[in-house]
Amino acid sequence: MKAYLVLDLEVHDFASFSPYIAAIPAHIARHGGRYIVQGAEPTYIEGDWKPQRLVIIEFPDRANAEAFLGDPGIQDLFKVRHDTTTSKLVLADGCS
Repeated sequence: MKAYLVLDLEVHDFASFSPYIAAIPAHIARHGGRYIVQGAEPTYIEGDWKPQRLVIIEFPDRANAEAFLGDPGIQDLFKVRHDTTTSKLVLADGCS
């Protein structure tokens, strides 16, 4: 069953965030992931959630997504994202 990472982020320091943008796609691909939505500015429709920029990444399954999140080789990149953005990240399983 496919799994999806959904990231809502607001970038505070684009210059320092740029290395993340350049490097993260290779790590996503290494774990079998692919972008479904990449940095889109969503249109608010209803409710309290008003994401700034939206990223949705599809993985073949939850194990691949969790391996991506736990990959020691990208923890420094995640720190860059944490230091330069306000972000919210969720992992959800797709429909079978």
